Amino acid sequence: MSTSRRHRVVRALTALTTLAVLFTGCSTIDSTFTPRAGGGDDRQVVRVGTLRGQPHLFAPFFYQRFLGPTTEAEVLVFDSSPDVKNALVSAQIDVAVMGVPAMLAGAAAQQDVRLIASSADGGSAIVGRPEIADVDDLRGKRVGYPVGSSQEVLLRSTLTQAGIDPDRDLTLVNLAFSDMANAYTSGQIDAFSSAELGPSVAKQQGAHDIVSPYGTPVGKVNIALATTQRVIDANPDLVQILVDAHAAAVAYMADHRDEWRDNVVDEFGLDPGVAAGAIANTWPRSDLSPAYVTQVEALAREMRALGQLPAQPDMSTFVDDTFILAAAGEEQK
Repeated sequence: MSTSRRHRVVRALTALTTLAVLFTGCSTIDSTFTPRAGGGDDRQVVRVGTLRGQPHLFAPFFYQRFLGPTTEAEVLVFDSSPDVKNALVSAQIDVAVMGVPAMLAGAAAQQDVRLIASSADGGSAIVGRPEIADVDDLRGKRVGYPVGSSQEVLLRSTLTQAGIDPDRDLTLVNLAFSDMANAYTSGQIDAFSSAELGPSVAKQQGAHDIVSPYGTPVGKVNIALATTQRVIDANPDLVQILVDAHAAAVAYMADHRDEWRDNVVDEFGLDPGVAAGAIANTWPRSDLSPAYVTQVEALAREMRALGQLPAQPDMSTFVDDTFILAAAGEEQK
């Protein structure tokens, strides 16, 4: 049985509030961290949020492999990182794997969001028609992008570095992630900057990588693990257990990419070739090295300059490396 099938995955967002009520044992969402008992035994069930159908956010589906017999990861899937962030800050979930921009937006709005480990770099691409040979050929073209995302930041920064004014030298078309590949195939756009799976789907229809999106100060930063100070204060030992499992899971994914692909295909019914392409463009990780935090700061600055953040988040509060450093120390023993 695949790792993903060991989890009880809740797919319907409409059922999320009801589940939260069941988990907390009251009629409203509890403001404290209260992991529930699992199945009448002594296991604690921890609610983990992530995105549906996204290979670069798949780490939670491997957690159970690395959790002890007294802890169970209940994986709840959402359609966007802002949805995951909102569920986290409203106490409907306890930890979450999501896009760093959504975390930064929450922190900038003074919401209770703490980045406690990285999860996956990459998962982004700038692709387009075969005749678009390089970034300079994007002048005059219609280029899709998802507003407010890291892919918008990467696109604008890449264009600016090449001497191209994103707002004058081409036409930017705001599209949802799920609409990118279809818009490309139907001829609505000539190129796009997006997260996977869109780029890998488009490549099956003749698109190619125009320029790497990773050559800006933001680098490959994309996906991370978050929780809240509320959760940390309520049960730091359990947070450590989850971070230990997270670090082990992403290391396993990096070393077992074929199994990662097969589990994604099995869980979400994806095309194996598309899943393989997306995974090849993703680099699992868990550390919060100084270089990584510097790239997160660069992302925050770019988002602030674009008007995506009302203020620059306080990184000393936003980033908590306590748990991942402890996890790394345990791995070295």
